[in-house]
Parts: sequence; C-alpha cells; structure tokens
Amino acid sequence: MRAAQSRSASGNDVQDRPRGERLADAADARLPILEGGRLLRKSFPDHWSFLLGELALYSLIVLVLTGVWLTFFFHPEMREVVYAGRYVPLRGVRMSEAFNSTLHISFDVRGGLLVRQMHHWAALVFIAAIGLHMLRIFFTGAFRKPREANWIIGLTLFVIALAEGFAGYSLPDDLLSGTGLRIAQGIMMSIPLVGTYASMFVFGGEFPGHDIVPRLYGMHILLLPGLLIGLLTLHLILVFYLKHTQWRGPGRTNRNVVGKPLFPQFAASSSGLFFTVFGVLALLAGIAQINPVWVYGPYRPDQASTGSQPDWYVGFLEGALRLVPPWETNLFGHTVMWNVLLPAVVLPTLLFLALYLYPFVEQRLTGEGQQEHHLCDRPRERPVRTGLGVAGITYYGVLLLAGGNDVVAQTFRISLNALTWILRVALVLAPVIAFMLTRRLCHALLAAEQERLEEGEETGEVRQNLHGGYESGHRRPEEFKPGAPRTPLPATDPHPGSRTGTPSPPPPEQAPRSR
Repeated sequence: MRAAQSRSASGNDVQDRPRGERLADAADARLPILEGGRLLRKSFPDHWSFLLGELALYSLIVLVLTGVWLTFFFHPEMREVVYAGRYVPLRGVRMSEAFNSTLHISFDVRGGLLVRQMHHWAALVFIAAIGLHMLRIFFTGAFRKPREANWIIGLTLFVIALAEGFAGYSLPDDLLSGTGLRIAQGIMMSIPLVGTYASMFVFGGEFPGHDIVPRLYGMHILLLPGLLIGLLTLHLILVFYLKHTQWRGPGRTNRNVVGKPLFPQFAASSSGLFFTVFGVLALLAGIAQINPVWVYGPYRPDQASTGSQPDWYVGFLEGALRLVPPWETNLFGHTVMWNVLLPAVVLPTLLFLALYLYPFVEQRLTGEGQQEHHLCDRPRERPVRTGLGVAGITYYGVLLLAGGNDVVAQTFRISLNALTWILRVALVLAPVIAFMLTRRLCHALLAAEQERLEEGEETGEVRQNLHGGYESGHRRPEEFKPGAPRTPLPATDPHPGSRTGTPSPPPPEQAPRSR
C-alpha cells in the first residue's frame, strides 16, 4: 500500500492530491488562472446607491469616445481668420481659428453638433456622478479604515474633473468662455506677489495672448485625461482589493460581501447600464441644446455677455465672487484684493483641505481609527456627520444661487442689491439652520424607528380592552429598508451622536447564504 502522504523538498508534510489538481496548481503558478476565476466570482452589492460610481465611469467612456472624434476636426489655434461657413449671421466676422473650427464642427461636419453636445452633456453628468458618489461615501461612512486612501483618490479625481471641464469649456474661444478665462486671469492676479508672474506664465504674455487655447488643448486631451484614467484605475484596483462596502442585513458581516458575482450577473446588468447612459446622453444631445457658441459669438476682450453663467460645477466660485464686498487693502504700495482672493483662492483651498482631512479627523474624534469598517452607516445613525454634510450642501447651494443673482433678480423683478444682501445673510445662517434641523430629524427618525420595532406596525384595527378603553392593533414589521435593524436597539445612550453619532450595532456574525 502506497503512503497517503509524500514529503516535499523542504521537508514539510503535504497532502497527496490527484494528478489533475497538481497540474492545475502548476499552471496557476505560471499564470494565475485560479486567481482570475476568483476575480470573476467577486460579489458586488445589489443596490442603486452603488451605481453612482458606475455612472461616472460610463460617462467618462462616452467623454473619451466623443472627445477622440472631435480632435479630428478641432484646431486649437488663436490666429485670426474670417468666417465663411454655413452659419450666415457670422459670415465675414473675424474670429480665432479655434472658434471657426467649432462652428465648422457644428454646421458643416455631418453629426458634428450631435457629438459636440453629447460630449458636453457627458462632461456635466461625469462631474455630477462623481459628486453624488462622493456624497454617498460621505453619508454612509465608506471613507473609514481601510478606505482613507480611496477617499483621497476619489476627491482628487473630482478636482481634476473640475479642471478638465473648465479647460474643455474654454477651448471654443467664444464670448462666454472668454469671459470665464478673463475671470480666471483676474483670480491669478489677486494672488499677492506672484499673481502677475503666474498670469504672464499661463497666458504667455498679456491677456489674452496667443498661447492659452493651445495650452488648454494639450491639458484637455493629454495631461488631465491621463491623470483621470490613471487615478481611476488605481481607484478600481483598491475597490477590488479592499472589497466593496455593503448595507447591514442578514448574512452580511465585515468578512464577506453578499450580492451579484462579477460574471455573469453583474457584468450583464452593468453593461445594460452603460448602454442606457450612452442612449440618454445621445437623446439629450439631440433634443436639449447646450452651449450654443454661435449665439455668443467670438471672444473679444472689449466685450462681455450680460447674464453670463458658467457650467454648474464652477457656479459656486462665481457666486462667492459676487457675494464678497469690495474689500481692498494697500500694503507697502501693493493692493491686496480680498474680494477676489478670499472667495476664489482661500475658500476653495480651505474647502478641499477640510474634505481631505475629514476621514482622519472623524476617526480620531470617535476612536474608530483602529478598526476596519466594511458595513455602511445609515445617515440617520450619524446625526452630526449627516448634519455637517447637509450644511455643506446648503452652503454650496447658496453660492450656486448667488452665481446667477442677476438672472434671478431680472426674472422675478426684485432688487439685485436686496437679493445680494439676502444671500450674504443666508450664506452665514442657512448652513447652521440646516445642521440643526438635520440633526434633530435624524434623532426623530431613530426614535420613530425604535418605536416601530418595539410596538410593531399599526394594522388599522381598533379594539376595546377589558377596562373599557380602546387600543389599536399592531403587528410585527415584515419589511425593512437596507441597513435597518430588525430588532429593538438597547437604550444604552438616549442621546446618540454627541460627536458624530453612534451606529446601530452590527448583526451577529453568521455564514452568508450567497456570495
């Protein structure tokens, strides 16, 4: 009888296995076949909130496809030409070659206007999807250990996407985008000591110069997309390595992920989402006009459009510039323009610095930095964090509304000065009020949920008890939202959320039914 075990070269005892398994292991040592198989079976949670990141990814794919097509026809030059295309109102008008080629794409190239508008819509959806995805991560606490690095990468992706959008927005050299570049040059000039040198370096001389469009073009099609794709690849690698977060529920623990396997279920549904995004963007491009540059005309430094509005993602900077009073200080013969420096340089810097540091600050205050978190918090379970998030959204909303205060005042026939002062007061008070109301609402929702679990749901039946009184009938709850507890919580802390809130205790560890 042969021995049931064989000794390895290192002297360790190993279990003898069939020849087929040993051959498979030998092949896997050279080519990680089994690892690839495990990757294809990786699970992804099945909930709509986890699709926001996919929306950003598929919008980026549409951006790349349409952007590559547009590069065949766009000429990033600022030399002056005379327009002789099909758009009659601008014939004979002097303009830059960049604006001329934009008109050529819109009116002379078959399908050019559709692709150009599809590219613009995809850019707006891309940035919006990243923003919503970051909000989902913030409100559910998915930025905590071990995902702090992914939070930093995602926030950096958002900043680069803002820069990429502004660069693409400025390429046509129309009157609206030229006005935006003029504002950007004013922001650079407001930086003490180095502002003038920075402006001369970026524009290649006095504004507007002849180098800004070619430089923006190189950043828009090469540098910034390369950074986006590189960081996105790293982001996805970390998602696969660290595994996905998920809502609490039966069978869901910190050690597993319950959901659809990558192949074939998740791949099929995700592919359907991609084609849906592509179709919706194509539909928007066909029926919803956006950025009609022929209406604005070519950029001229001596002209400015009335009622000009930037794309929504930089509208908050426009609003901040309009709300800050005209503060200036003369220091040693130099003028410091606080009305430009504070809202356009200091405010964004502090805002993104706070966002970068928030995961580390919260975990330090709550003492959660030493443990890993793979289960999502519900926003109501973290009243302080949720209140801070809503306060930030309110702050952004006031600034965005202020970016169009002239249009709002004209539309509703109210005083522009009065509206500006109302928005200045709202910028200070509205976030505080929003924080307090949100925190109170979170506590109320938790209390109502606890009452529902303890007493059950009302059936609508009213019965008379033995004492002659009346009482309503109740039944045990049967339907629960993702992450909601299924049993009454222990009343250990009547006022949760003294710092950032206390989440519901996780369910007991148990083996999942599916992976």
